[in-house]
Amino acid sequence: MDIRLQTFITVTKIKSFTKASEILNITQPAVSQHIKFLEEYYGVIFIKKCGKSINLTVEGKILYKYAIELNSIYRNLEAEFRNKDNINKTYYIGASMTIGGYILPYILADYRNCYKNIDILLQVNNTEEIIKKLLNRTIDLALIEGNFDREKFKYIKYKDDELVLAVSHLHEFAKYKNITLDKVLKGKLILREKGSGTREIFENDLLEMGYDLKDFKPYMELGSITAIKSLVEANLGYSIISKETLKKEVESGIIKIIPIKGLRIFREFNFVYIKDSDEEFVKTFIGFCLK
Repeated sequence: MDIRLQTFITVTKIKSFTKASEILNITQPAVSQHIKFLEEYYGVIFIKKCGKSINLTVEGKILYKYAIELNSIYRNLEAEFRNKDNINKTYYIGASMTIGGYILPYILADYRNCYKNIDILLQVNNTEEIIKKLLNRTIDLALIEGNFDREKFKYIKYKDDELVLAVSHLHEFAKYKNITLDKVLKGKLILREKGSGTREIFENDLLEMGYDLKDFKPYMELGSITAIKSLVEANLGYSIISKETLKKEVESGIIKIIPIKGLRIFREFNFVYIKDSDEEFVKTFIGFCLK
């Protein structure tokens, strides 16, 4: 990749010309010259210094967006040539939290046994972050649980999932055959963070039922499914969470699933990928998972 674009990316991330020069193993004047070259070439200013702080201009943000994408394309190009020259191939898959923590690891173990020359590197994050990685081409395929732009990506449905109310066996809700949504919303409801597919699906259902999200505030918001389950087990709150994540706890009786009157929340797990992805790998992997 063009060393000047690499310099620009590094300066933008590190926010320091001095540290960027150390990372890139070039002099600080060279860093300044690379940025100056880009600004003169495009005829705009990309970086403004305010004292010791470094800020991107509007044009700088545009360049950064494309520089990241170009960097990813170069990495993919190098990886493809390496994969053609070697027996072993490496691919990157991104998964949202529920799928990455509770479904995909078992599939990857089976896949590895069948395709011993292929290494799959898994990245797990919330749906919003995984979509960003897909757009930046740092992953080859995503398996997500939330909404996405169906015009922008190619996708194949994997399976349906249900979000359920999970409570401790010691919680007062555990005594009931079902519970009203109003009671659930007024109590100690623990939810995933903003940007997660689980949170988005639940809030969309609330909107469809006429609730105002401005009046709705969870008791806690956490990015870890394991942490949420631990709090539920300790009877410090309850949660709306994927049924897939609760199998062991429900079987042991530590956590109970209580139906909510008049509400069942379903969603899809989808394979999502960019149109010019490695189609042979994508189709083979998706076919393996569906079987």
